[in-house]
Amino acid sequence: MWRSVVARAALSSQAVARSFCATQNPNVLSSSKTLTEADFDSHLTEAGQSSVGFGENGDTQLENFSDAVEIPGVLDRDAQLNCSASGDDVFGDSEQFVHAQWDSFATEGENSEAQIETVASGDGEGEIFKIDVEQLESLLSLLQSSVDGSLESSLDVMGLTLHEEFVVKVLETPVVLGENLIRFFKWGMKEKPEFKVTTRVVYALAHAVCSNLKRKDAYALWDLIKEIGEKENGLLNVEILNELIALLSKLGKGRAALEVFNKFVDFGCVPNVDTYYFTIEALCRRSIFDWAWSVCEKMLGAGSLPENEKVGKIISWFCKGRDAKDAHSVYLLAKEKNQYPPRSSVNFLISSLCRKDETVKLALEILDDFSGEARKYAIKPFSTVIHGLCRMRDVDGAKELLSKMIAEGPPPGNAVFNLVVNGYSKAGDLGEAIEIKKLMERRGLKPDVYTYTVILSGYANGGHMEEACEVFLEAKKNHSKLSPVTYHTLIRGYCKLEEFDKVLKLLGEMNDFGVQPNVDEYNKLIQSLCLKALDWETAEKLLEEMKEKGLYLNGITRGLVRAVKEMEEEELVLG
Repeated sequence: MWRSVVARAALSSQAVARSFCATQNPNVLSSSKTLTEADFDSHLTEAGQSSVGFGENGDTQLENFSDAVEIPGVLDRDAQLNCSASGDDVFGDSEQFVHAQWDSFATEGENSEAQIETVASGDGEGEIFKIDVEQLESLLSLLQSSVDGSLESSLDVMGLTLHEEFVVKVLETPVVLGENLIRFFKWGMKEKPEFKVTTRVVYALAHAVCSNLKRKDAYALWDLIKEIGEKENGLLNVEILNELIALLSKLGKGRAALEVFNKFVDFGCVPNVDTYYFTIEALCRRSIFDWAWSVCEKMLGAGSLPENEKVGKIISWFCKGRDAKDAHSVYLLAKEKNQYPPRSSVNFLISSLCRKDETVKLALEILDDFSGEARKYAIKPFSTVIHGLCRMRDVDGAKELLSKMIAEGPPPGNAVFNLVVNGYSKAGDLGEAIEIKKLMERRGLKPDVYTYTVILSGYANGGHMEEACEVFLEAKKNHSKLSPVTYHTLIRGYCKLEEFDKVLKLLGEMNDFGVQPNVDEYNKLIQSLCLKALDWETAEKLLEEMKEKGLYLNGITRGLVRAVKEMEEEELVLG
């Protein structure tokens, strides 16, 4: 056992010492690619020390070597002295030591023609594989250039030995065309018997190609991976396939990403959370939400969820696809696993659920998950749910939620109160509408013009113009400027009752409250005067008034005034 350790240490120490000699005298390597033992000894002697060897007393000689040679950039003097106490401490992991030191020495211009010594990952334990730097640089120069169909013929004449370490070094080199890497890989599989396709080299290829967003390379890589997976069962792993799915997602190739996902079982791989996420992302980017949901169902069945941020994105994607119930299922699993998607995604989910009456109650349930600071500032989702409840005519449910907001937060404002007031007004329950208005006032809120208008509208629609006028008078008392809608609501109600004198009075006072009658008010009144009262004279006066204000009535209503006038003139002639 000790002889094996010493032998490995000797091999490693020679590699380090050669690098040291090269830094002291660069001319050593200028004439040959390898450093002889004589050169090695002579240059150590020039440094004032004798040749170091490894004999029976390995510890003593290692100590002498560390005392004699201080290797720049590797270990400081104190560290060397500490490490030299035991040969096992210094060289017990000699393979990694040599491999690490090469990174700092191989880049020196003086020894660019040297060979990289690295530990092979093949069958032989402790086997050292030497990478020919000149050969590596020639190959990279070829692969980094745009070549035509002559790439394979150029590779044939290079006399390459495709060891795993050599291939990985090539694949991990940046700024190499993905197309050329794939062609090089396929050439090696076909022409080089010593080239062993391993999980490591396939992953290095996938990672390198997927760094470049090129559709052609993505499809070529997928074809190659399929070929490898069908020949070598168990060679591919989930990381390789996830790299490809992520690339296809970025390229917007949802169907291709799903094809890769569906081959997991054939390749002996089990999807993980990243697999599900990237596949769902790819399909949702192409708006293929049905297929995306089938993948999502498998994810939910496996009980796997990505991190909170990604869960939020999945929820948002399905909400955009108008499938809020599916998004709600994802939310429920996240809640079960004590995961909390971003608040913006939850708010989007609530808004989406409130679009349809049958899912408003699901949104209402989510509100119970708000607490603390999150609930304090959640006025928008609460308002959205109240609006949904009022739209589906569950105004009592909206009132109950309003009461919870008053008791637990978030504190409701005028907009929320107005939603409930409007809901009761449309339902014809004006008593409850008035009570909500009074509750608003007790909380220190001032009913705005909209509050009065929706209550007034409820009375006017029911023909209760006396109550409507009382609300109108209160509105004028509390607000110096009213809305055109307020007057329009009253005018419409009086026109139904054919009380046109009151309508004319309302038109006259609109200017006093900063409101200009619009075409709609005039049109409604003129039509009512012509059709119900046959009062074309008043209608003509209103037409003149409109001209003075720069308002123009449509031709149909003008024709109606002329027709009524002509009809009355004919009756006078006949009478």
